[in-house]
Amino acid sequence: LRQRYGGSAHSFREALTQLASEGLVEANAQRGFRVASATQTDLEDITRLRAEIETLGLQWAIKHGDLRWESEVVAAYHTYSRLCAQAQADRAAHAIEWDEAGRQFHAALVSACRSPRLIEFQDRLFTQSRRFRYAALVEGRIDLSAETRDLGAVVEAAIARDDISARRLLSEQILGVLSR
Repeated sequence: LRQRYGGSAHSFREALTQLASEGLVEANAQRGFRVASATQTDLEDITRLRAEIETLGLQWAIKHGDLRWESEVVAAYHTYSRLCAQAQADRAAHAIEWDEAGRQFHAALVSACRSPRLIEFQDRLFTQSRRFRYAALVEGRIDLSAETRDLGAVVEAAIARDDISARRLLSEQILGVLSR
């Protein structure tokens, strides 16, 4: 990496150590670093944990969220739904924007939960699941119309302060990746 991109060995070691702490690369003693595995077991573990953490964060956010939180959720959903429509036409061209809009939407859902640690952990799990979502998008395994519809229902339930329905719908949407 140093020869290809330039920079110091120390800088690359620090960057790789940070990526390892985020679960994106694996550090092997005396053997260096490698890209983290992407097995079905990894996907299931990340997805189940994401569903638990995000639904808990959503429950707390519904309890503590105010009008500003509602507005941020609606705005993030609007952006995400528009990018779903654009990605429907050309998945590869819009994959990165689509994924980032998804990250921002899911972050908005939990943003009023009043737990910085939960927010940080939710973001970490979302980041770790990116490689799986990106592959599913490009391979056409994500029904973007259904995704938009399902998350719209989550937003409606959250805004209505129906935490039971909102959590159930969000959990089903996140866990749906396991049936693709």
